[in-house]
Amino acid sequence: MSETEERRARHRGGLRAETLATLWLRAKLYTILDRRYRIRGGEIDIVARRGRTIAFVEVKARAILEDAMISITEEKRGRISRAASKWLASNPWAVDHVLRGDAVYVAPRRLPLHVEAAFELDFG
Repeated sequence: MSETEERRARHRGGLRAETLATLWLRAKLYTILDRRYRIRGGEIDIVARRGRTIAFVEVKARAILEDAMISITEEKRGRISRAASKWLASNPWAVDHVLRGDAVYVAPRRLPLHVEAAFELDFG
C-alpha cells in the first residue's frame, strides 16, 4: 500500500471512530453541537453538551485501547484548547457552562470508552 493509500485509510478509520464516538455520546444523552471543528493551529473532534456542561472531545482510535489512552499529548491538548477558545468566542452563550476536555477511546471489538475530564483545557 502506498503512503497516500495508507493516509487515506487512516483518515477513513478516524472518521469511523468519530462517528462511533458521536453515537456513543448521544446514547449517553449528550447533544452534539459541532464535529470536526477546525481553526488554524487547532481542532476539536466533537463539541458536545449535556446539561450545563460543554465537552470538547478528542477521539482516539488504536488497535489496543491502552495505546489510545496514552495518545493525547501536551501539544494536542494545546491545539484543542486553542480551538475551544475560538469556539467559545463564536458561541458566547456557552461561557458560563462547565467546560471540560473529554476523550473517547476506540479499539476493535470493544465498546468505546468515554472519559470525562480526560485532560485539562488551557484558556490562558
